[in-house]
This record gives sequence, structure tokens and C-alpha cells, in this order.
Amino acid sequence: MTTCETGPEAEVRRPLREVLREDVRTVLAKDPAATSRAEVLLYPHIHALWTYRVAHWLWGRGHRVAARALSLLARAVSGIEIHPGARIGRRFFVDHGTAVVIGETVRIGDDVMLYHQVTLGSVGWWKDLRRPSGSRRHPVVGDRVVIGTGASVLGPVTIGADSRIGAHSVVLDDLPPRSRVVAAASAALPPLDTAAPLDSSALTVPEGTHAS
Repeated sequence: MTTCETGPEAEVRRPLREVLREDVRTVLAKDPAATSRAEVLLYPHIHALWTYRVAHWLWGRGHRVAARALSLLARAVSGIEIHPGARIGRRFFVDHGTAVVIGETVRIGDDVMLYHQVTLGSVGWWKDLRRPSGSRRHPVVGDRVVIGTGASVLGPVTIGADSRIGAHSVVLDDLPPRSRVVAAASAALPPLDTAAPLDSSALTVPEGTHAS
């Protein structure tokens, strides 16, 4: 049995067994917590990716309701939402996976890794409706890009190969290859003085309100 790859270099037919084995090897290579192939089969990423492959095949052949139904099932099981119209390259990996969102016109290269709560989305329907029909609304992510926890890459931007996007970053513009994006670090405040007496006035309920 063979399958069509869905990545940018796709339409090269590869044996299904080879594709599935490569997916499992990718998790073993990139997650130190994965100790066996049997354990990898319990990863949400694997369930989401393999279901996406079937949904993408259906989407490309016009079976869009069935494709969306599979996508919804994968989201319920894995917490990862991948639109069946997206195109994903080889050796893709989502670590942990919860709350990852990948939009319809996203294009992902090879060897890309996402962490949980990453969004590859659009900038908003009010802008998308003004674009020409069929226009790209979502990011293109180059080969070997890593996107950290909670980061958002929004709109029809292009992320160059070998870039690193740090946790909680927001990217709205194109990035050249080998870019590094880091979100502002949280400021450390002076410690609370827990030994000071409590100011009882701070607990007073204003007149006309009700404490619950």
C-alpha cells in the first residue's frame, strides 16, 4: 500500500509502512521521554498526525465533510487541531500537543517541531474576507523551524528555514532564514513582606455591595 506525502515536496509516493515508521522514529529522536515504539503510539501527536493524513487525503478529493469530521475527532482525542487543508512535510513533531492550532492554508516544511499551545493562524476574518478568493491566510513555515510553547504566528507570513521562535512570541511579519525571536521576559518584583501586619481596611466591603 502506498500513500501521497503531504509536505511541500509532496506528491512523491512512499510506502505507507515507511511513512508510519518515520513518524515513530521522529518522536523517539526528538523526545527524551519516549523510551519505546509502543509508548510513542500513545502520544497525542501520533493520533493527530495520522488522522490528519487521512483527512488531508479526503480533503484533496472533495470529501470535505468527512475530512472535517475526522479533524474534529482528532481534536477531541489529542487536543491538536489540524485543518485537513494544511500541508505538512516530513518528520513533523508536536511535543505535548494540547491546544495547538494549524489553519487551512498553513504550509509546513520538513523537520519542523512545535510545542503545546502554538497557533499557526490568521489575523482575523475581517481582514481575510478582503483578500482575493483562494489567497493564503496562514503562515508558511520553512524546514527545521522550532516554535516554542504558546507562540503565535499569524497571517500569510513566511518563516525562513532554521528559525527559532521562543515561547509566547507573537510573529506578524516575515522572518528570514535562521531568525531568532524571543518574547520579553517577565520582570521579577521585590518579594512580598508576609511578616507585616495585615491592613484590615483592605478587607472592607464598600457600601452597597454584597460579599459572597
